[in-house]
Amino acid sequence: MTPGPAAHRSADRGAPAAPAAGDPTRARRHDPQRRERLIDVALGVIAEHGVAGTTHRRIAAAADVPLGSMTYHFDGMDDLLHAAFTVLAERTADVFDATLSAATSRADAAEAVVGLITGTTLTSPETMLASLELYALAARRPAFRSITDAWMARSRAALHTHFDPETALMLDALIEGTTLHRALSLDPMGVGTVRAAILRIVRP
Repeated sequence: MTPGPAAHRSADRGAPAAPAAGDPTRARRHDPQRRERLIDVALGVIAEHGVAGTTHRRIAAAADVPLGSMTYHFDGMDDLLHAAFTVLAERTADVFDATLSAATSRADAAEAVVGLITGTTLTSPETMLASLELYALAARRPAFRSITDAWMARSRAALHTHFDPETALMLDALIEGTTLHRALSLDPMGVGTVRAAILRIVRP
């Protein structure tokens, strides 16, 4: 878009350029939810660049905030990663809770599990990529397994509202494995096969 006359007049007067994103002299913006927004942006950066490519500078640039905001809100990269992956796990568990609490029978719950595996809520590219990064990080660094362990516990608790503990455990493992299989396979398992696998587990 071509600048209008007013813009040209400002330029002619030598108006100073707006401070850059990382400039500490940049005017403060009212942003009471900045920490939460940084976590959201961090998950996107993790999905795009992986944990190895995620830096404070990259997140600050993507969020359009001063670099100092990162060290103000987070005590280092581990703190940020823990916060971001905890939010990822809690949001996913919330989907489990909402989906399974809406089921009114064991049959409805089984069909809800089919929807969790074959739908798009849990398998969006960003969610899947961030989840894979969490799995890899937790596999390498046991300190992050508290997140995956709490995530699995919530998933099983949601399933347990309709199924006995052993069946809930089986279904949780099936959901995890089948979701990954469908996301990574060039020939994903069909919905009918997913449903058949679930019914073999939940049938009395």
